[in-house]
Amino acid sequence: MSTSSTGVLVLLGAPLGNPEDASSRLRTELARADVIAAEDTRRLRRLLSELDVVPTAQITSYFEANEAGKTSGLIEQLYDGKRVAVITDGGMPSVSDPGFRLVKAAIDAGIAVTCAPGASAVTTALALSGMPCDRFCFEGFAPRKDGERRRLFAELAEEKRTMVFFESPRRVEDTLRAMASAFGDDRPAALCRELTKTHEEVRRGGLAELAAGAEADPPRGEITLVVSGWTGPDASEATPEAMAAAVAALEAAGTDHKAAMKEVAVRYGVSRRDVYDAVLTARRI
Repeated sequence: MSTSSTGVLVLLGAPLGNPEDASSRLRTELARADVIAAEDTRRLRRLLSELDVVPTAQITSYFEANEAGKTSGLIEQLYDGKRVAVITDGGMPSVSDPGFRLVKAAIDAGIAVTCAPGASAVTTALALSGMPCDRFCFEGFAPRKDGERRRLFAELAEEKRTMVFFESPRRVEDTLRAMASAFGDDRPAALCRELTKTHEEVRRGGLAELAAGAEADPPRGEITLVVSGWTGPDASEATPEAMAAAVAALEAAGTDHKAAMKEVAVRYGVSRRDVYDAVLTARRI
């Protein structure tokens, strides 16, 4: 339990790009804070100017590379009764952004934590994608290493919920191609970039189509990918060639032979014997 002498940690949901999305509470908390820990202090000062807020707070940087070292100092300021606000470049702190370490440390220390909610790239992209939003899962950034990324997508191949990912412009083409390999070329998806900003764009289509588009016209800015969930096996797709290729893809991603055949059998709604026969046939060709 927190005591009356300790401060309060406030998580601030920042606009994704358009400052007009800022809530009146965000303005109030920015003006009221004793300390503002910002992912990018220059971006924060620009936002303060756009919102016509003149802070009295001490402004300090708090980003991925320094959050481990700075968390204890911010906890000390909270112990001293300070109101500490955390703000990232856009969206909610802790959600694939700095903040989680500090929230966990504050909770462990019995310090009160509250939130001024705001914009979310996850739900904004979901709403714009045109895909089912009643059930979804957020996967954050896909692994950078090719093998780890392929293993993750192999695990998600039969995820029935709509999936949301963050990705950088430099890696988005490779990620889309790895998704197409694991989920199927025609799996519906949406590439959402620069949400709420001047150059906002949503590209919709199959994964292979989006990958080709990313190669021909590389997208810039902050990117959120929305991928349709698995809809179940289609008997017309359960050809020996497709099943053998699916087993080979899983094995290439690190799945052992027996587990790969079992997974493909479930994916296509067939028996493991059918998959075994398909693999044998492929080896004879």
